[in-house]
Amino acid sequence: MSSQLDALRNHTTVVADTGDFEAMKALRPTDATTNPSLILKAVQQDAYRPLLEKTARDHRGASTAELMDRLLVAFGRAILDIVPGRVSTEVDARLSFDTRATIERARSLIALYEAAGVPRERVLIKIASTWEGIQAARALQSEGVRCNLTLLFSLPQAVACADAHVQLISPFVGRIYDWHKKAAGAAWVEADHAGGNDPGVQSVTRIYHYYKHFGIATEIMGASFRNVGQILALSGCDLLTISPDLLTKLASTEGDAPPQLRASDAAAGIARIGADEVTFRTLLNEDAMASEKLSEGIRSFVADAVKLDALIEGQRG
Repeated sequence: MSSQLDALRNHTTVVADTGDFEAMKALRPTDATTNPSLILKAVQQDAYRPLLEKTARDHRGASTAELMDRLLVAFGRAILDIVPGRVSTEVDARLSFDTRATIERARSLIALYEAAGVPRERVLIKIASTWEGIQAARALQSEGVRCNLTLLFSLPQAVACADAHVQLISPFVGRIYDWHKKAAGAAWVEADHAGGNDPGVQSVTRIYHYYKHFGIATEIMGASFRNVGQILALSGCDLLTISPDLLTKLASTEGDAPPQLRASDAAAGIARIGADEVTFRTLLNEDAMASEKLSEGIRSFVADAVKLDALIEGQRG
């Protein structure tokens, strides 16, 4: 019998959520995603520190922001030598509420990739799913820059992304699960919230059914997993981005991974949600989990970007 990972590949595009090249070589994902936290973790390891040192050495006169972009692209280029598909590279989270600056930073990243001989079709620019980020993605998509909207926790965010014709969204599973588990406290019963009853799984399922019902072409990539059960419950999703630890568990476990999400299961009668700014902000504000996790995620990525800045500055000597 094949492994659960091989079985999952029959229904879903498997993506590695890591900056670890060796893990990618071993686990053979189609695509890979990175974020500031993963890059920060990677450059502090002996195996990847030379990439930081070389970037700083080769571009001594560059600003810290430019060096960060060059470092991200250096990681992305190395990843694309391993995976056959695409790499997601994230715009600085400090720009999450600045549409114009996000557009400019994304253009800079794409220009660096293209200067290195990487076609833009192999790159997804990751942007936080704020209103400002989604509008930046709208403009970038019109220029042929494909975007991955991340830190997505709700259907209204997904609807606004679809309206902006973004290439791909990354609805988070584990962080939604974390919020509900913490909110429930002692009343939480793990067995009652497993598989299809997991609140993070349910959120992605709602988005999947909405997109398929209305024929929306934007790809859905489930992200942020806490356990194998969440992954298997979303078999059939367009893509799933998974950490090396969980990919390894799937690869070492024999079994099937039958599709749980099917376009044919999208029920009739799903109501359309408005994609205008007022509706977006109102519905996001009414969703305590989504609004809290979005803000928390941005703060976390900003903190890691600041730490990465410090490491880059430390290379100037």
